[in-house]
Amino acid sequence: MNKIPPFDLSEQFKLIGDTINSAVLEVLVSGRYIGGPLVEQFEQQLASYIGTSDCVACNSGTDALYLALRAYDIKPGDEVITTPFTFVATAEVINAVGAKPVFVDIEPHTFNLNLDQVEAAITERTRAVIPVHLFGLPVDMTRLMAIAQAHNLLIVEDCAQATGAEWAGNKVGSIGQIGCFSFYPTKNLGACGDGGAITTSDPAIRDRLRRLRDHGRRGAYYYEELGVNSRLDAVQAAILQIKLRHLDTWNQQRREVANRYSQLLSHIPGLVLPQEISGSKSVWNQYTIRLTQTSAEAFRDNLRTKLQEKGVVSMVYYPMPLHLQPAYQELGYQPGQLPESERAAREVLSLPMFPELTAEQQEHVAYSLKDCLS
Repeated sequence: MNKIPPFDLSEQFKLIGDTINSAVLEVLVSGRYIGGPLVEQFEQQLASYIGTSDCVACNSGTDALYLALRAYDIKPGDEVITTPFTFVATAEVINAVGAKPVFVDIEPHTFNLNLDQVEAAITERTRAVIPVHLFGLPVDMTRLMAIAQAHNLLIVEDCAQATGAEWAGNKVGSIGQIGCFSFYPTKNLGACGDGGAITTSDPAIRDRLRRLRDHGRRGAYYYEELGVNSRLDAVQAAILQIKLRHLDTWNQQRREVANRYSQLLSHIPGLVLPQEISGSKSVWNQYTIRLTQTSAEAFRDNLRTKLQEKGVVSMVYYPMPLHLQPAYQELGYQPGQLPESERAAREVLSLPMFPELTAEQQEHVAYSLKDCLS
């Protein structure tokens, strides 16, 4: 069998490649490459899909988070609570606006924020919480919104890995005050390059986001405040419009892949399999198992090598939690302070996951994993 990659966009392109080629060519012929009707159409379509009144497209998921904090005036002296078990952008944007990231530990069975610890970490300086719907599994937003309401906190949903996921029947990105999305190619809704978007149902926030993404200007050469250059290209908007039509189908295929993995791996000792929690509908951006062997990190590295020799390429998201990264040493966190995040970093292994993954490929992954573990 050929090598099984962690993610494969080639099968997706076989399905929609001709349509994408035609759409891109139309953009190139039009000469309208930045902004314009295609971007506006995509914004309207994504807002409708997520369930908000508005959407503001930008050039990356990182900028989506940054612009969201800027739009709500998060500033130096403020604290923003988030998870250390995530991609660095989630915390990086907090520093970018001058605020202080406050890390709280995760739940071992979801990899998401431990909401008991969120409430305990709130101080008089806390202004916001950034929950990350990690690997496509939503945070318990019912409880988090209750905490936020009790303490008058802003909730900025990091939906980078969870476009289309639902909590209690509502799509993520429509539950907090503002939702942030990434269209990095490996995401469930991925562009052919970078891209991002912010969803909101607040017209004043929508208007400010539009100014901030375009140098802070209101009208030609009139700058109301200092912003950034974070516009989505029309080529990417055209591609994303096409892919959005297929997203629910692809997410359903991901759920089928996840269910098949769970059946194939359930009897292999030494593994903890991911599970959805009551109220959630995951979109399975990753299928991430945990290895329970002693000295799991060294064991995992050896296992990954053996799997690769059998043609199975796995990934580790994330090998070092943010509170222990050199960039965050000034915050003073010590090893052992957030034990669940640190344990997850030693034990997690993400298996190949994409909508077109075949049953035969998954059987090979499961057989290889069982053989290597034995």
